[in-house]
Amino acid sequence: MEIVPAIIAKNFQELEGKIKLIEPYVSRAQLDISDGKFTKEETWSNPEELKKLNTNLSLEAHLMISEPEKVIDGWISSGVKRILIHFESTEKIEEIYKKIKAAGLEMGLVLALQTPISVLGNLPIPAKDLAIVQLMGISEIGFYGHPFDERVISKIFSLRAQYPDIEIAVDGGINKETASKAIGASADILISGSAIFGAGDVGQAIEELKRSVI
Repeated sequence: MEIVPAIIAKNFQELEGKIKLIEPYVSRAQLDISDGKFTKEETWSNPEELKKLNTNLSLEAHLMISEPEKVIDGWISSGVKRILIHFESTEKIEEIYKKIKAAGLEMGLVLALQTPISVLGNLPIPAKDLAIVQLMGISEIGFYGHPFDERVISKIFSLRAQYPDIEIAVDGGINKETASKAIGASADILISGSAIFGAGDVGQAIEELKRSVI
């Protein structure tokens, strides 16, 4: 089980600050990138600036944007190790997958709360070739603090039953109370934003999340 902080930032300076806060406590962070179209809110979204970032963390980009194929080249060259795209955001999954794999990076697919697991059976690529499937545990994405939706629990169970070897992440509404539910349903990774960055002590918040699922 792994806790991965989700970083939402309005600008590069905020991104840098949040990276520094969590560096002593985790090995990886997920950058939430919103375009104000696929989501209501717009965030920092300049992959070129990532090249100036000095960090030992392994970074992954969660692209909550419409038609990610239009900007995927910039994220591939940004220095991130993994790129996650939303199933609902594009009709070019195969094209994006081939570009990411050719660059030696990992690709993950994100499913909205309302999107059924069955879509994985109709992908233009084998679902088993994905590095990870990330299930959203909230009904509205793109900002911190939206409440956990229990409907994701049955989706975790279904995904594990149908694809036992796929790594499963759950994103949204993860806190000390909900983390154990997601892990109990067989999730491997918990993505948490507000429970970490909304706490007074980031390190303590991360440790409390870890202890809540032991």
